[in-house]
Amino acid sequence: MSLTIIGISGSLRKDSWNTKLLKAAVRFCPPEAKIDILDWSKVPVYNGDDEANMPAPVLEAKNKIRAADAVLFVTPEYNYSVPGSLKNVIDWCSRPYGDNAWQGKPVALMGASPGNFGTLRAQMALRQTFTFSDMQPVMSPEVFVGHCAEKFDARGEFTDEKGRELVTELLANLVALTQKLIG
Repeated sequence: MSLTIIGISGSLRKDSWNTKLLKAAVRFCPPEAKIDILDWSKVPVYNGDDEANMPAPVLEAKNKIRAADAVLFVTPEYNYSVPGSLKNVIDWCSRPYGDNAWQGKPVALMGASPGNFGTLRAQMALRQTFTFSDMQPVMSPEVFVGHCAEKFDARGEFTDEKGRELVTELLANLVALTQKLIG
């Protein structure tokens, strides 16, 4: 059985470290799964008044998330927390009440940052959101890629050997959790 993992970069920047890390994860994914990267750049700012008539980009994202077996978030940290744009996508795809695309999804989390602590605080904040949205998180390993500018080469390849091992282990654990939950 081949599993589909939706990969979501928490950054919309063209040259994002987190998108580079997500692309590296595609290469490190176990053979029994594949990662499809979700383009959520057209999702508008959440407005509860629009729930009855969901914008097309929101419906597209919800359908892709719902069809996937698992989710991989790769997020930066902005102001000690989750980027507002990423939280926006999470909010849209959990609405309206009773139509939560995240419900029961196995989920893994990692991130890259130029700072010392990687994305520790953003990941802690996202884990709270996972709880409310009924996502099933992989608990380890925790992947915080700090000083990320030093860990990618000029072509954008992730060169940190220990980091590569952690990403590979995280993906293996996500696949194992997904297989367990699917039965």
